[in-house]
Formats: sequence, structure tokens, C-alpha cells
Amino acid sequence: MPYAVISSPIGDLTLVGSHDDELVGLYMEQHRHQPAVETFGPRDDTILPKVVHELTEYFAGERTTFDVPLAPIGTPFQQEVWTALQDIPYGTTTTYGELALALGKPLSASRAVGLANGKNPISIIVPCHRVVGSTGSLTGYGGGLPRKQALLDLERGDALF
Repeated sequence: MPYAVISSPIGDLTLVGSHDDELVGLYMEQHRHQPAVETFGPRDDTILPKVVHELTEYFAGERTTFDVPLAPIGTPFQQEVWTALQDIPYGTTTTYGELALALGKPLSASRAVGLANGKNPISIIVPCHRVVGSTGSLTGYGGGLPRKQALLDLERGDALF
């Protein structure tokens, strides 16, 4: 799987692609669950031009949804959670409990939903940053809470990128 590194207003982003030009991973600097770069294929900063274009539009405040083909790798439950994350509208947030209920799971599944959310390999495009704690507080984020806040601010129109 080739990968590219691009600059963004929140730091460098590593994009991992499949051989079919699907996005497999999007990781931030010091991302908590990023696989070792040695597990990726060769670096090629020309791959995934559509992803780069859509991210550029997103950070410019010109894009609220993404159309790029995705191929995240995970368990069936993780896949279910990651699909549900894509249904959270731009500029809004939900809680882990609300996400569990939306998946048809009991409220007690919110911890499992949180764990799956934390393992999301495609940050930003699969918007795990839109999930907050039950009180509305910012809780864990693989890219760090300052980046989570920056993405939420961007989506509210408060960012100064």
C-alpha cells in the first residue's frame, strides 16, 4: 500500500492508499493508533490526488462531505461504527451513547462504540472528531484534543486557517 504525506493546517497528514486508489488510512502527526510507517508500501506523494483535492477544499471551508472511495480495515463492528460516523452531519456533534443507539445497540454499548471510534483509520473524512462525551465535553482523539477542537471550530466557521 503506497502512502503520501501532505501538509495541512493541522500538521502533516499521512494518506495510505490501496492499489485500487482507495483510501485505507489518513493519519495525523503523532496519531495514537497509526501503524508504523514501515508497514506501508513505498512513499509516493502523487497518489490519491482526489483525496488531496477534497481535503484542501475541506480545510478552505468549501467542502462539507467527501466523495473519495474508502477501504478502512477493521472488524465488522468497527466497520459498522465507521459507517455510522459518516452519517453525522458536518458542523454537528453526537455522543458515544447516541451513536450506540443509532446503531441499534443499547446505551451500555457506548464504551465499545468509543473504542471502535478511537481505532478509526481514516480521520477527518470518517469524522470521528464529531463524537463527544455525554456532557458535550471533548474526549479522546487519536490526533489529540487540540486538533479535534480545531476541526470542530472549522466546521462551525470559527477556524482561522
